[in-house]
Amino acid sequence: MCESPLHRISTDTCYTGSDPFNYQKEGGSMKTGIIGAGRVGCSLGKYFRSKNADLVGYYDTNAAAAEEAAAFTQTAGFDQVQQLVRESDILFITTPDSLLVPVWEEIKGMSHRNQIICHCSGALSSDSFSGAKEAGVSCCSVHPMLPFSNKFSSYQQLEHAFFTVEGHPHAVQVITDLLTSYGNEVCRIDAAAKPEYHAAASILSNQVIAVLDTGYRLLEDCGFSRKKAVAATAALVRQNIENVLSQGCVHALTGPIERGDVATVEKHLHCLNTEDAALYRMLGTRLLAIAEGKNPAQNYENMRHVLLADEQEKENGGSHK
Repeated sequence: MCESPLHRISTDTCYTGSDPFNYQKEGGSMKTGIIGAGRVGCSLGKYFRSKNADLVGYYDTNAAAAEEAAAFTQTAGFDQVQQLVRESDILFITTPDSLLVPVWEEIKGMSHRNQIICHCSGALSSDSFSGAKEAGVSCCSVHPMLPFSNKFSSYQQLEHAFFTVEGHPHAVQVITDLLTSYGNEVCRIDAAAKPEYHAAASILSNQVIAVLDTGYRLLEDCGFSRKKAVAATAALVRQNIENVLSQGCVHALTGPIERGDVATVEKHLHCLNTEDAALYRMLGTRLLAIAEGKNPAQNYENMRHVLLADEQEKENGGSHK
């Protein structure tokens, strides 16, 4: 269940005011450091700075990237990771997933008691932080549901981004309070759900691009330039997305499959190559299930037969042209 509670957890740090991120530690608010100066690290850092968070700066094995991110956020670039770790009460690890565990293993012994350490992987859980309890730190995974396409402008979209978080209760509470104080919505999920969650996000983000690219390529076959294909279909694509967001998938569904227009679907399949036809059939089968839910009184057996014809031919030893 998604929730954004603002109650506090009693810890060795002390909450002393109305600001949900104003935890006192040795007389000052908690300081945040970022390990990894790529698109996610730069975007989060700039967003945090726009909210007046106490961001101390960046460390990256690419010193030039750390300096660039520091200049972008008006913070500091660190030559040594242990210095950043020592000066930070909260650490965000924003490296590629393959580097997350090696970075954690490197900094684990440098971490100090009550430090909060977060990673931003969509697929990996907080279980990546093995030995966190022994190190005296609390850890969590924090993932913004947002495509970070540009290192220096994606932070602007974080204003309305949805975050998921899971991990140690204290770390989850502090990060939830931080993000909700910024106006973001936060959903707490189970660590075991992270792979399925990330698969869903990838389908809704990255794989939509593959579908769009297929449509644009087919229009290029019809004589459109890629630029013209994108421009000509902008209203179509945008309105479909708006319809889904405002009405839901069932009510937004239109087209020949929903109408039961078998002849048109057959024409589509006839003009497509084998690879594109396979994609059309796979997606069409999913649309058919939605259509059946939308129109329970309509008979879709002929449509199902057309969409599954390729599989049926293979089962019968035939082949698809």
